Amino acid sequence: MEFHKPHMPHMHVPHIPHPHLVNRRAAFEKARQEANDFNSKLAVKITNVVGTMWCAYAFAALALISFPAAIRAGTATLVAWFAQTFLQLVLLSIIMVGQKVAAAKSDMQLEQTYNDAEALLQINDDMHKLVKQNVMLTEQINVLLQQNTELTEQMNKLICKAGKK
Repeated sequence: MEFHKPHMPHMHVPHIPHPHLVNRRAAFEKARQEANDFNSKLAVKITNVVGTMWCAYAFAALALISFPAAIRAGTATLVAWFAQTFLQLVLLSIIMVGQKVAAAKSDMQLEQTYNDAEALLQINDDMHKLVKQNVMLTEQINVLLQQNTELTEQMNKLICKAGKK
């Protein structure tokens, strides 16, 4: 009586990650590189200086230097000073501070959404791997069950032949 080893397919399951994972990383890196040139860095530095409350206070002090002259010149000059000098100088920095606060909150939400989406894509990718492995293991189990059935049939035949003698 001769027993044979079951044929087992190769256990390695080739896996290709979901294209969104690769595309998201590439887009993120591209955006990071684009924000790294001289003009972008300079604009960010200037914005960080002008967009502070300390700069708003400095602009208010600078605008107040010409305030006495605007009062002496009359109502029209005072209105023009208020609209053109004070509001533009001071509100510019205050608006920038507000935008910076709102942008920071938005960036935090965006980063959390990005991380959530990244995690979901990774979970989906992992599930895809597991499904492939499950299919492969199920096929192997079927092969083993078939071989077990064949061996059982062979053993039954041998037992029947031995019982007839």
